[in-house]
Amino acid sequence: MRVLGIDPGTWKTGIAVVEFEKQKIKPIHYETLILQKSKGTLGRAPRLKKLYDALTEVLKIYQPDVVALEDVFFGLDFSAAVRIGEARAVAILAATHFSVEVAEYSPTHIKQAVSGNGRADKTQIQFMVKHLLNLKEKPSADAADALAVAISHCHCAPREKICSAT
Repeated sequence: MRVLGIDPGTWKTGIAVVEFEKQKIKPIHYETLILQKSKGTLGRAPRLKKLYDALTEVLKIYQPDVVALEDVFFGLDFSAAVRIGEARAVAILAATHFSVEVAEYSPTHIKQAVSGNGRADKTQIQFMVKHLLNLKEKPSADAADALAVAISHCHCAPREKICSAT
């Protein structure tokens, strides 16, 4: 099974593609999409378009079986939650355009699946992702979060009936 994990954002979005086979997770691709120009910033609509274009390209290239997304964190301020919701909607639209299943997981669920601690911080997630996937370098925080989303889905997939997404 090939999983595209996404840590959505309207300024930066983490994406990761992993292959899950015979209980082993192999990283295929991961990066942080920077959705702003180097000089000045794009407005929200152009950033969302840039996100959609990047995600459709990733979907074309890697042809995942499922897209796993981090759900909105409700502790954020309202406007931040709305912006993340917009990025999530773009990711869901891109996946739907390619008829790819979408699974959603709460941040607590993802952190628990990767580190054993539902309140782990970004540094702990980066460390655990590097360790679990035997990466040579620590991935950026956003890419590590996307890898964690994908790992979380892989841990859930074999026991889908008892694993609660979101």
